Amino acid sequence: MSQIYDELAGLMDLTPAQLKEKWTGTEGSAPPSVPPAMLRRLVAQRLQERRHGALPALVARELARAASQSSAASASRPRVELTPGTRLVREWNGRTVTVEVLEIGFAHGDRTWRSLSEIARHVTGAHWSGPRFFGLTADG
Repeated sequence: MSQIYDELAGLMDLTPAQLKEKWTGTEGSAPPSVPPAMLRRLVAQRLQERRHGALPALVARELARAASQSSAASASRPRVELTPGTRLVREWNGRTVTVEVLEIGFAHGDRTWRSLSEIARHVTGAHWSGPRFFGLTADG
């Protein structure tokens, strides 16, 4: 078992050219055109597959299915609908930022704004996604 660990650890010391040689030697084909870090992972996977066997076809299909469902779910993330009268409140650098949703646009301070992103840019001085700044997205 130690031999496979030593071989995997040794991959970290290989130059990109040596990694490509290792791939060509084990796979018998030209290496994929990927960054060295990815090629290192691919070579490591192949070495482990040769030592321990590849994933059963059923497991590989299930993983592929789960991955496609996951990316499809994130691509179709529901959009937050804001109704007029909704108030958005955010703390930023010690001050409270309050926005009211209007029929058309948003009220902040004594102005009407077309978008939350304009308000976020005004408040922070930097480009922000307005919905993200106000916490309306899953990653916000």
